[in-house]
Amino acid sequence: MNSDLETTVRQLADRQAIHDVVVRYCRAVDRMDRELLLTCYHPDAIDDHGIFVGSPEAFADWAFALHASLQSAHQHIVTNHSCELEGDSAHSETYWMFAGMHHDGKLTIGGGRYVDRMERREGEWRIAARKCVPDWGGVPSQSWLFPAAAAALASGGQTARDRSDCSYERPLRIDPARIGSIFDFGQ
Repeated sequence: MNSDLETTVRQLADRQAIHDVVVRYCRAVDRMDRELLLTCYHPDAIDDHGIFVGSPEAFADWAFALHASLQSAHQHIVTNHSCELEGDSAHSETYWMFAGMHHDGKLTIGGGRYVDRMERREGEWRIAARKCVPDWGGVPSQSWLFPAAAAALASGGQTARDRSDCSYERPLRIDPARIGSIFDFGQ
């Protein structure tokens, strides 16, 4: 392999590893998986969420307690991702959206950016410093799904804020009795 191609492949692998950290972070927070969350940060990292600034361990305690007290479910969704590589350091900006179903049944949404300094240490990329920057937020209007349709949509897999969530199922299986199931919207 020529050196230009080797450099390109290395950069692509680094960018993918960095993006994987960001995606893993979202999964860890949404599943409240402390062990997985801590794999996203170097132990001496600092996370600045505006209303919280501290270490990965303290962030996990704070974030999980906050989400458990406020919401019955929540999702962190990442979209646009840019990354500037500088050897064993990288600067990335990732757009996020957040949706939280509060215990009182109200849904809130918001969006912003994770601005990260990533570092590769001992061959592994992790967050060394993070700023969580909110850009917008609000309360959405009523869902277009009526209750029976929402129940049908939710019947495909168990959702949980722990390792009983269907995303941990190995191997992932689809109940053969469900094949061909189509919800009739009255069309």
